[in-house]
Amino acid sequence: MFSYLDNIISFLKRGVSLFFLCLIFAVVTGCHHKGNTISPLTQEGKPALRRIAVVPFQQIIPEEDNTKTVRCPLCGAIFLTEKSPEDAEKVVEGIFVQQLEKQRKFNLIPPERVNGIYRRISAESFKTALLEILKKVGSELEVDGIVVGYVYRYRERRGRSYSVEKPASVAFDIHLVRVSDGTLIWKGTFDRTQSSLLENIFLISSFFKHRGRWATAEELTKEGMEKIMETFPQGR
Repeated sequence: MFSYLDNIISFLKRGVSLFFLCLIFAVVTGCHHKGNTISPLTQEGKPALRRIAVVPFQQIIPEEDNTKTVRCPLCGAIFLTEKSPEDAEKVVEGIFVQQLEKQRKFNLIPPERVNGIYRRISAESFKTALLEILKKVGSELEVDGIVVGYVYRYRERRGRSYSVEKPASVAFDIHLVRVSDGTLIWKGTFDRTQSSLLENIFLISSFFKHRGRWATAEELTKEGMEKIMETFPQGR
């Protein structure tokens, strides 16, 4: 009788242990950043791209002081906003370009040339739709794709790496437009405020990546950029 009960208890213990092992495995391997959305917008597979231009990223701020949300000028998505450093868009753009150059699959047009043509065409086409402006810029630069990015929130952490008063918070999105027909073929979005492991167990992979520290806004941006670039269309 006791042997029979011992077998049942042993079986249950093994089952419980297996359940928790599976749960931990699923959390570690299956979680992504909260609010991280990656949207490859093409129905014909990954488009073949060779030459790409990156127009200057822009920081989007509310038109009114009491407004706490802003809308993406290109896709219309809504984001919570917050006052950010003046150079936040340059930081995010620089991290994106670094990730793009790592792939070594594209010919990037020098930024000075892109910026000059973009400013001129934007000034000449004041009432023209944004997608049409990007298409014109891309056509003049003779590129296959043109990238534009927007920064909505770039809040630096307040405090130290192991003790913060306010954590870092970052929100941005990046779009890739096919120049031949002006179609938006890819969008990568990152919107996250760092939280502790106790607040969100599903961020355990990020917790270990930062070694239990509170990340800076730049570190948070790099982490998000790595994730969204996993689906960036391939070059040819």
